[in-house]
Amino acid sequence: MIRTIAAFFAVAATLLVGGCGYNDLQTQDEGVKAAWSEVLNQYQRRADLVPNLVNTVKGYAAQEQTVLTEVTNARASVGAIKATPELINDPEAFQKFMKAQGELSGALSRLLVVSENYPQLKSDALFRDLQSQLEGTENRITVARNRYIKSVQTFNNTVRQFPTNLTAMLFKMNVKPNFAVENEAAISAPPKVDFGKTPAAPAVPAPAPAPKP
Repeated sequence: MIRTIAAFFAVAATLLVGGCGYNDLQTQDEGVKAAWSEVLNQYQRRADLVPNLVNTVKGYAAQEQTVLTEVTNARASVGAIKATPELINDPEAFQKFMKAQGELSGALSRLLVVSENYPQLKSDALFRDLQSQLEGTENRITVARNRYIKSVQTFNNTVRQFPTNLTAMLFKMNVKPNFAVENEAAISAPPKVDFGKTPAAPAVPAPAPAPKP
């Protein structure tokens, strides 16, 4: 008799948990963690390229000390933040991490613009290899961010909807922070890194017509 009652309550508990969205929340939470791990992997990949990139540029453009220092400092700021899966459960730490990544993106963009002024640097084999790797990494970051955004949107919607919001409160599952991008096109259009094109020569103005006699 006791075993029958216990079995009944076990089945009832299983149906209750399944019906209240607990399994969906767990599945989506794991999806968010996996997507965030990929974002971290790609950001780390970019950070690993920075030292070689800076040293290569320094070999041809050592006088560009300001921008080189900016990149080095930005990379150090990124490295100083402990990038862990728990970041997505701490909105303040998440924003701090993304701010550091944004500063590194800006510093890299300025470095690449400066590099355009040095033809010998642009033709350097190592630099061109780093250029290719950086462009590929930026594309991977864009894809990883998109996946994270979609997985967080799905999870947060489930957390807010009834009756799964009750389950989320019971198990302390809160909404997760997402990327805040002023221009959503910045996600779908990764920055171009192309040193193979030379700037077009300025147009030569047409000669003025000769004065009539």
